[in-house]
Amino acid sequence: MRGFSHLPVFVGVAWLFSGVQCDVSCKGTDGHPGEAGAPGRNGWPGVKGDKGDAGGSDVLLRIKGEKGSRGEQGDLGPKGYQGDLGSPGLPGKPGLPGPDGKRSDQDGDQSAFSVIRNITTYPSFSQVQSDVVNIPGHFKTSTGEFICNISGVYYFNFHSVAKVSVCLAIVSNTLENKLVFCDYSKGGEQVLSGGVVLQLTAGDKVWLESHRDLQGANVNADTQSKQIIFNGFLIFTAQ
Repeated sequence: MRGFSHLPVFVGVAWLFSGVQCDVSCKGTDGHPGEAGAPGRNGWPGVKGDKGDAGGSDVLLRIKGEKGSRGEQGDLGPKGYQGDLGSPGLPGKPGLPGPDGKRSDQDGDQSAFSVIRNITTYPSFSQVQSDVVNIPGHFKTSTGEFICNISGVYYFNFHSVAKVSVCLAIVSNTLENKLVFCDYSKGGEQVLSGGVVLQLTAGDKVWLESHRDLQGANVNADTQSKQIIFNGFLIFTAQ
Protein backbone atom coordinates (compact mmCIF):
# COMPACT_ATOMS: atom_id res chain seq x y z
CA MET A 1 0.00 0.00 0.00
CA ARG A 2 2.80 2.40 0.68
CA GLY A 3 4.17 1.78 -2.87
CA PHE A 4 1.05 3.17 -4.47
CA SER A 5 0.93 6.45 -2.55
CA HIS A 6 2.79 8.40 -5.23
CA LEU A 7 0.59 7.21 -8.12
CA PRO A 8 -1.97 10.11 -8.06
CA VAL A 9 0.85 12.63 -8.16
CA PHE A 10 2.23 11.17 -11.33
CA VAL A 11 -1.13 11.02 -12.93
CA GLY A 12 -1.83 14.72 -12.12
CA VAL A 13 1.51 15.84 -13.46
CA ALA A 14 0.95 13.89 -16.67
CA TRP A 15 -2.46 15.53 -17.11
CA LEU A 16 -0.94 19.00 -16.59
CA PHE A 17 1.68 18.43 -19.26
CA SER A 18 -0.90 17.14 -21.67
CA GLY A 19 -3.09 20.20 -21.12
CA VAL A 20 -0.26 22.64 -21.75
CA GLN A 21 0.67 20.87 -24.89
CA CYS A 22 -2.94 21.00 -26.16
CA ASP A 23 -3.19 24.81 -25.66
CA VAL A 24 -0.16 25.25 -27.85
CA SER A 25 -0.82 22.69 -30.54
CA CYS A 26 -4.62 22.41 -30.79
CA LYS A 27 -7.90 24.54 -30.79
CA GLY A 28 -10.94 23.91 -28.61
CA THR A 29 -14.56 23.96 -29.80
CA ASP A 30 -16.64 27.26 -29.85
CA GLY A 31 -18.72 27.95 -26.80
CA HIS A 32 -22.49 28.59 -26.78
CA PRO A 33 -23.82 32.22 -26.96
CA GLY A 34 -24.46 33.69 -23.55
CA GLU A 35 -27.83 34.85 -22.31
CA ALA A 36 -29.04 38.46 -23.11
CA GLY A 37 -27.89 40.99 -20.59
CA ALA A 38 -30.14 43.46 -18.71
CA PRO A 39 -31.36 46.63 -20.61
CA GLY A 40 -28.91 49.49 -20.45
CA ARG A 41 -29.64 53.01 -19.19
CA ASN A 42 -31.17 55.80 -21.41
CA GLY A 43 -28.64 57.76 -23.36
CA TRP A 44 -28.04 61.53 -23.13
CA PRO A 45 -30.48 63.87 -25.13
CA GLY A 46 -29.34 64.54 -28.67
CA VAL A 47 -28.46 67.93 -30.18
CA LYS A 48 -31.42 70.13 -31.40
CA GLY A 49 -31.96 69.78 -35.12
CA ASP A 50 -32.09 72.53 -37.73
CA LYS A 51 -35.37 74.43 -38.41
CA GLY A 52 -37.26 72.97 -41.34
CA ASP A 53 -38.66 74.88 -44.36
CA ALA A 54 -42.06 76.63 -43.96
CA GLY A 55 -43.12 75.45 -47.36
CA GLY A 56 -44.51 77.45 -50.30
CA SER A 57 -47.88 79.16 -50.75
CA ASP A 58 -49.28 76.02 -52.33
CA VAL A 59 -48.51 74.17 -49.15
CA LEU A 60 -50.40 76.77 -47.08
CA LEU A 61 -53.37 76.53 -49.41
CA ARG A 62 -53.43 72.81 -48.92
CA ILE A 63 -53.33 73.28 -45.16
CA LYS A 64 -56.00 76.10 -44.84
CA GLY A 65 -59.22 75.77 -46.75
CA GLU A 66 -61.08 78.59 -48.49
CA LYS A 67 -63.60 80.71 -46.54
CA GLY A 68 -67.12 79.45 -46.97
CA SER A 69 -70.21 81.55 -47.72
CA ARG A 70 -72.23 83.02 -44.86
CA GLY A 71 -74.97 80.81 -43.63
CA GLU A 72 -78.62 81.80 -43.31
CA GLN A 73 -79.82 83.48 -40.15
CA GLY A 74 -81.26 81.07 -37.69
CA ASP A 75 -84.73 81.28 -36.18
CA LEU A 76 -85.28 83.76 -33.36
CA GLY A 77 -85.04 82.05 -30.05
CA PRO A 78 -87.71 82.30 -27.37
CA LYS A 79 -87.78 85.39 -25.19
CA GLY A 80 -85.97 84.91 -21.96
CA TYR A 81 -87.42 85.51 -18.55
CA GLN A 82 -87.30 89.07 -17.26
CA GLY A 83 -84.55 89.49 -14.77
CA ASP A 84 -84.86 91.08 -11.38
CA LEU A 85 -84.74 94.85 -11.20
CA GLY A 86 -81.26 95.94 -10.31
CA SER A 87 -80.40 98.46 -7.67
CA PRO A 88 -80.33 102.15 -8.70
CA GLY A 89 -77.07 103.25 -10.24
CA LEU A 90 -74.88 106.01 -8.95
CA PRO A 91 -75.78 109.59 -9.95
CA GLY A 92 -74.18 110.68 -13.20
CA LYS A 93 -71.74 113.49 -13.52
CA PRO A 94 -73.16 117.00 -14.04
CA GLY A 95 -73.65 117.91 -17.68
CA LEU A 96 -71.75 120.57 -19.47
CA PRO A 97 -72.97 124.17 -19.05
CA GLY A 98 -75.48 125.24 -21.64
CA PRO A 99 -74.94 128.12 -24.02
CA ASP A 100 -75.35 131.63 -22.71
CA GLY A 101 -78.89 132.94 -22.90
CA LYS A 102 -79.85 135.86 -25.03
CA ARG A 103 -79.47 139.10 -23.13
CA SER A 104 -82.31 141.54 -23.51
CA ASP A 105 -81.57 145.16 -24.12
CA GLN A 106 -83.62 148.30 -24.54
CA ASP A 107 -84.28 147.55 -28.18
CA GLY A 108 -84.84 143.83 -27.55
CA ASP A 109 -87.91 142.18 -26.02
CA GLN A 110 -88.62 144.70 -23.24
CA SER A 111 -91.53 147.07 -23.33
CA ALA A 112 -93.34 148.44 -20.26
CA PHE A 113 -94.74 151.73 -19.02
CA SER A 114 -96.68 153.23 -16.11
CA VAL A 115 -97.71 156.88 -16.33
CA ILE A 116 -99.72 159.14 -14.00
CA ARG A 117 -102.10 162.00 -14.80
CA ASN A 118 -103.19 164.13 -11.88
CA ILE A 119 -105.24 167.16 -12.86
CA THR A 120 -108.59 168.67 -11.90
CA THR A 121 -110.18 168.97 -15.36
CA TYR A 122 -111.07 166.47 -18.08
CA PRO A 123 -108.69 167.11 -20.95
CA SER A 124 -107.32 164.31 -23.09
CA PHE A 125 -104.85 161.97 -21.48
CA SER A 126 -102.06 163.52 -23.54
CA GLN A 127 -101.45 165.83 -20.60
CA VAL A 128 -99.35 163.39 -18.53
CA GLN A 129 -97.92 164.73 -15.35
CA SER A 130 -95.16 162.08 -14.91
CA ASP A 131 -94.00 158.70 -16.17
CA VAL A 132 -92.96 156.26 -13.44
CA VAL A 133 -91.70 153.57 -15.81
CA ASN A 134 -91.16 153.89 -19.55
CA ILE A 135 -88.83 151.19 -20.91
CA PRO A 136 -87.50 151.72 -23.49
CA GLY A 137 -89.68 154.76 -24.19
CA HIS A 138 -92.48 153.32 -26.32
CA PHE A 139 -95.05 155.47 -24.50
CA LYS A 140 -94.97 159.00 -25.87
CA THR A 141 -95.69 161.48 -23.08
CA SER A 142 -96.17 164.28 -25.60
CA THR A 143 -99.20 162.59 -27.19
CA GLY A 144 -100.31 160.17 -24.46
CA GLU A 145 -100.04 157.21 -26.86
CA PHE A 146 -98.26 153.87 -26.62
CA ILE A 147 -96.68 153.03 -29.99
CA CYS A 148 -95.86 149.36 -30.49
CA ASN A 149 -92.29 148.66 -31.60
CA ILE A 150 -92.19 144.90 -30.81
CA SER A 151 -94.89 142.69 -32.26
CA GLY A 152 -96.48 140.53 -29.58
CA VAL A 153 -99.20 140.23 -26.95
CA TYR A 154 -99.60 143.11 -24.46
CA TYR A 155 -101.62 143.81 -21.34
CA PHE A 156 -103.00 147.31 -20.65
CA ASN A 157 -104.91 148.58 -17.61
CA PHE A 158 -105.81 151.77 -15.78
CA HIS A 159 -106.88 152.82 -12.28
CA SER A 160 -108.59 156.11 -11.42
CA VAL A 161 -109.55 157.74 -8.14
CA ALA A 162 -112.01 160.67 -8.08
CA LYS A 163 -114.80 162.16 -6.00
CA VAL A 164 -117.09 162.43 -9.02
CA SER A 165 -118.35 160.09 -11.69
CA VAL A 166 -115.68 159.03 -14.19
CA CYS A 167 -115.88 157.39 -17.63
CA LEU A 168 -112.65 156.21 -19.25
CA ALA A 169 -111.99 154.15 -22.38
CA ILE A 170 -109.06 152.08 -23.67
CA VAL A 171 -108.69 152.90 -27.35
CA SER A 172 -106.56 151.29 -30.11
CA ASN A 173 -106.46 151.29 -33.86
CA THR A 174 -106.71 147.48 -33.58
CA LEU A 175 -110.09 147.68 -31.80
CA GLU A 176 -113.30 148.14 -33.73
CA ASN A 177 -114.95 149.81 -30.71
CA LYS A 178 -113.61 151.65 -27.70
CA LEU A 179 -113.57 149.79 -24.39
CA VAL A 180 -115.48 152.18 -22.09
CA PHE A 181 -115.56 151.85 -18.28
CA CYS A 182 -117.76 154.12 -16.13
CA ASP A 183 -118.32 154.60 -12.41
CA TYR A 184 -121.08 156.97 -11.31
CA SER A 185 -120.45 158.56 -7.95
CA LYS A 186 -123.00 158.46 -5.17
CA GLY A 187 -120.81 160.44 -2.81
CA GLY A 188 -117.29 159.87 -1.60
CA GLU A 189 -114.27 158.74 -3.59
CA GLN A 190 -114.86 156.50 -6.58
CA VAL A 191 -112.32 153.93 -7.80
CA LEU A 192 -112.50 152.76 -11.40
CA SER A 193 -110.36 150.08 -13.07
CA GLY A 194 -110.24 148.44 -16.47
CA GLY A 195 -107.89 146.27 -18.51
CA VAL A 196 -107.47 144.39 -21.78
CA VAL A 197 -105.05 142.04 -23.53
CA LEU A 198 -104.22 143.01 -27.12
CA GLN A 199 -102.14 141.47 -29.86
CA LEU A 200 -100.23 144.25 -31.60
CA THR A 201 -97.86 144.56 -34.49
CA ALA A 202 -95.20 147.21 -34.93
CA GLY A 203 -96.80 150.62 -35.49
CA ASP A 204 -100.09 149.92 -33.66
CA LYS A 205 -101.22 152.50 -31.07
CA VAL A 206 -103.03 152.28 -27.72
CA TRP A 207 -104.20 155.25 -25.61
CA LEU A 208 -106.66 156.28 -22.91
CA GLU A 209 -109.60 158.68 -23.37
CA SER A 210 -112.05 160.36 -20.99
CA HIS A 211 -115.67 160.66 -22.01
CA ARG A 212 -117.10 164.00 -20.99
CA ASP A 213 -120.22 163.42 -23.09
CA LEU A 214 -121.25 160.57 -20.81
CA GLN A 215 -121.20 162.76 -17.70
CA GLY A 216 -123.38 165.57 -16.49
CA ALA A 217 -122.52 169.30 -16.62
CA ASN A 218 -121.87 169.42 -12.90
CA VAL A 219 -119.25 166.66 -13.23
CA ASN A 220 -117.48 168.34 -16.12
CA ALA A 221 -117.27 171.54 -14.11
CA ASP A 222 -115.90 169.76 -11.04
CA THR A 223 -112.45 170.96 -10.06
CA GLN A 224 -111.56 168.29 -7.47
CA SER A 225 -108.48 166.16 -7.89
CA LYS A 226 -108.75 163.30 -10.33
CA GLN A 227 -105.86 160.83 -10.44
CA ILE A 228 -105.43 158.31 -13.27
CA ILE A 229 -102.70 155.68 -13.68
CA PHE A 230 -102.23 154.04 -17.08
CA ASN A 231 -100.06 150.86 -17.39
CA GLY A 232 -98.99 148.51 -20.16
CA PHE A 233 -96.36 145.82 -20.77
CA LEU A 234 -95.34 143.12 -23.20
CA ILE A 235 -96.39 139.58 -22.19
CA PHE A 236 -94.58 137.71 -24.95
CA THR A 237 -93.32 138.42 -28.43
CA ALA A 238 -94.97 137.09 -31.57
CA GLN A 239 -93.41 133.94 -33.08
